[in-house]
Amino acid sequence: MNPVAAFPYVYFLGIGGIGMSALARWFQANGHQVSGYDRTATPLTEALAAEGIAVHYADAVENIPAAVRENAPQTLVVLTPAIPAGHQEWAWLREKGYDIRKRSQVLGLLTQGQRTIAVAGTHGKTTTSSMLAHLLHHAGVDCSAFLGGISVNLGSNLLLPAGRGGTTAQSRSTTIVEQTGSAAISNDSGTTTEKVVVPPTPVVVEADEYDRSFLTLFPDVAIVTSTDADHLDIYGTQEALIESFRQFAGQIKPGGTLLLNHTADARVAAAVPAGVQVIHYGLEATPEANLYAANVTAHGHEFRFDVHSPLGNLTDLQLTVPGFHNVENMLGAIFAAQLEGVPAHKIAAAVAAYRGVKRRFEFIVTTKNKVYVDDYAHHPREIEAFLRSLRALYPQKRLRVIFQPHLFTRTRDFAPGFAQSLSLADEVVLLDIYPARELPLEGVTSELILSQITAPKKSLQTREQAVRAVATDDDFDVLATVGAGDIDQLVPQLQTILTSRWHETQA
Repeated sequence: MNPVAAFPYVYFLGIGGIGMSALARWFQANGHQVSGYDRTATPLTEALAAEGIAVHYADAVENIPAAVRENAPQTLVVLTPAIPAGHQEWAWLREKGYDIRKRSQVLGLLTQGQRTIAVAGTHGKTTTSSMLAHLLHHAGVDCSAFLGGISVNLGSNLLLPAGRGGTTAQSRSTTIVEQTGSAAISNDSGTTTEKVVVPPTPVVVEADEYDRSFLTLFPDVAIVTSTDADHLDIYGTQEALIESFRQFAGQIKPGGTLLLNHTADARVAAAVPAGVQVIHYGLEATPEANLYAANVTAHGHEFRFDVHSPLGNLTDLQLTVPGFHNVENMLGAIFAAQLEGVPAHKIAAAVAAYRGVKRRFEFIVTTKNKVYVDDYAHHPREIEAFLRSLRALYPQKRLRVIFQPHLFTRTRDFAPGFAQSLSLADEVVLLDIYPARELPLEGVTSELILSQITAPKKSLQTREQAVRAVATDDDFDVLATVGAGDIDQLVPQLQTILTSRWHETQA
């Protein structure tokens, strides 16, 4: 029995989060009555409302739906760590004895008994998990996926298996009686003709290291894309972060597989249980790497490459979502797809059809001579990978970057790294820090980064000033908006301005 089946009502505190909304959609598709609170309306919360999920934005107990208030024993409350300690609804739900669980705990419950492929890493996990979900879905593998971003191909952050109300990977000509073990297959006349073993439907999960959330998962296959220092407000030191990744790797099921990026801490691999296969992967052939790319070249927006894999090599793959880091992410996704039995020709077709994740190297405006790209990068390593890839695509072009730092603690901990990576641009515009769940820290402002940037031109601007500057001065060939806060709200404005201005110029 599904461990959450006892809860006909599910209430979300922070329903607009990308991971929370995927869970909300899952419960809605599986027949639960779903509702929730979030601080502000966004396109994502509006999409949930359009799908029949009740969402409100004022923190007040009377706004909780009556069905939830009147049925405490039958209600599951799902909580995001972003909800502040003084939240009125949360306090009332605690006082009334509701079953309140973190998002990660619920995700752990939903993946129990399933073949789980978990993608972890301080950066790269959203792209890699979306790539894998797409490869399996495009190849006709019946699967589900909980993603930390909106897949362009799927149009959602949730993929459901066939017959569960979601996107259908393929139509079936047979009737599956049981999901696992021996199952009867009925022919058109309804007569049982044979017994077969039906493999469990795989589920792709983005495994978040924040707050040690991924330790609720026990995967069959784990991909670790990176273990760079991050979330030091939670971990304190990088050593503590590495130890958490080691625990995660230690939870891989017997006979499973760990795919470890060559940049990740090697100690993670030493923690896997006996019998777990370890695959090291990266862009280049090294003594450690047994999965790597070769002949990586850029052709316009497209990257082409070969794959050397223990499960079979692939040649001349075409990836239309650019970036050396995206080629590396695709390596992990390809090997995981090979583990699921996807043949080479289907992998090649799926790679060519992949269109990325919203706000990951997303081309917003493209003309003959100028380009505007938006990206979610919010860690120095991510920014460096993004800007180096832009430079490879557009050598000798003048690059302006508008960056919004995310979190006071992250700015404090990594200001020199941010400055170094942003200095790859010709011009850097810094916005104020997006606080998210944090309160301000004394002395921590965007000036910490600005003072160390060595780009030829740099400035600290408000959001309004940055938009106005683009409208009045387009002395650049490539514009990039970068960050994980609410900088995405500027994208439609900048798109309108640049589409009008650049198209008029070329008319």
